[in-house]
Amino acid sequence: MTKKRVVVGMSGGVDSSVTAWLLKEQGYEVIGLFMKNWEDDDDSEYCSTRQDWLDAASVADKVGVDIEAVNFATEYKDRVFADFLREYSAGRTPNPDVLCNAEIKFKSFLDHAMGLGAELIATGHYARVRERNGAFELLKGLDASKDQSYFLHRLNQAQLSKTLFPLGEMPKTQVRDIAHQLGLSNAAKKDSTGICFIGERPFRDFLNQYLPTHKGEMKTLDGRVVGEHVGLSFYTLGQRKGIGIGGDKRGNGEPWFAVHKDLKANVLYVAQGHDAPALYATMLHAQDVSFVAGHAPTQRSIAAKSRYRQADSACEFVGLADGFELQFAAPQWAVTPGQSAVLYDGDVCLGGGIITAGNPDLSPLV
Repeated sequence: MTKKRVVVGMSGGVDSSVTAWLLKEQGYEVIGLFMKNWEDDDDSEYCSTRQDWLDAASVADKVGVDIEAVNFATEYKDRVFADFLREYSAGRTPNPDVLCNAEIKFKSFLDHAMGLGAELIATGHYARVRERNGAFELLKGLDASKDQSYFLHRLNQAQLSKTLFPLGEMPKTQVRDIAHQLGLSNAAKKDSTGICFIGERPFRDFLNQYLPTHKGEMKTLDGRVVGEHVGLSFYTLGQRKGIGIGGDKRGNGEPWFAVHKDLKANVLYVAQGHDAPALYATMLHAQDVSFVAGHAPTQRSIAAKSRYRQADSACEFVGLADGFELQFAAPQWAVTPGQSAVLYDGDVCLGGGIITAGNPDLSPLV
């Protein structure tokens, strides 16, 4: 019987390395593929592409699989980074990891893998795929602390039908243990915490290379000027660090948070305290939707999260001509335009959309 050929996206990290080993142990013919997605400053201290490639090649040699590098930098810039800049310019806060998965890792990478004669692709994501009644479902990874289904919610039936997530059934601790037992050179390598083109550098410094700064007033919701912002693109709702308001303007000692952007007037509104009413919304609208099953959920009562690392929250789903609306049972903190609202039915990820608005209490401003 001919072994199935699977191409594994090997990033140089421990997750994709153990993925390659697991699949080889299961009898697959494994080929490693290292994706280079960024070139603008890949020789800087912040972008680890060169070291990541050396780590991936070292693991491939240790595991005994062939590996090649492929450059998707042009596709990444056209399909992901351009959208990233457009969204920030419009005052929203995008999640490029979501778009990268849909456009690069499970499109350009998938197409390239099929060109290599692969029947399947695999990545080190903590998620699962289940086939039921001829359809494919995207499920959360069993390790709740590492579940990455949020970032994968735009995958469709065709993509899921050719995808394996071997780590979906495993806790991260077990993955690390396997890497140590195998003696992999990257067994103790720190997990990547950002996108390569940003890396660990100060985010504002990076964004400033591509977007102009338009300084403006920073106000409380009752109209008091309490500071100056460097440009609305450089702030996100719920942001606390980097607000830059010196001292306490009212004497209550609470930290300041960004709560609203007035793009026309170029004003950033702020409020004090994590529990400020302006930080909470009970409803959101989303557009640019994508559903795993190929159609909107048929049930009204579902769960959703409006940002990664957030617990699922019960809500009512209402399909609209241009997207959907969610009505939450409990107020949600910092619902942010540009982020993804991802829908769940238990462990099943149903899809999601890009948040366009919420309904925070901005009184007395409105």
